[in-house]
Amino acid sequence: MLQTSNYSLVLSLQFLLLSYDLFVNSFSELLRMAPVIQLVLFIIQDIAVLFNIIIVFLMFFNTFVFQAGLVNLLFHKFKGTIILTAVYFTLSISLHVWVMVRVRL
Repeated sequence: MLQTSNYSLVLSLQFLLLSYDLFVNSFSELLRMAPVIQLVLFIIQDIAVLFNIIIVFLMFFNTFVFQAGLVNLLFHKFKGTIILTAVYFTLSISLHVWVMVRVRL
């Protein structure tokens, strides 16, 4: 179970991962001439987004609502967040594939 002091650590970790995501999205076009470095940054970015998704679900699993068996209520309340995260992850991977294919041409 997460204690109150651990929430700041989890929040800091998510902020760090999201900051990396913003950094890569902002400056990845500067590395057009180094596609290998760009590919590595994209892979790390996708892994960071996956870690954020895992952290969100772990936070769900640590709630009393989940432990009481009201999973449907919890997912209904956060349906928008879950769908938005899945759409962002899908669009992010699509953008990375498009950028890498465009670099090869």
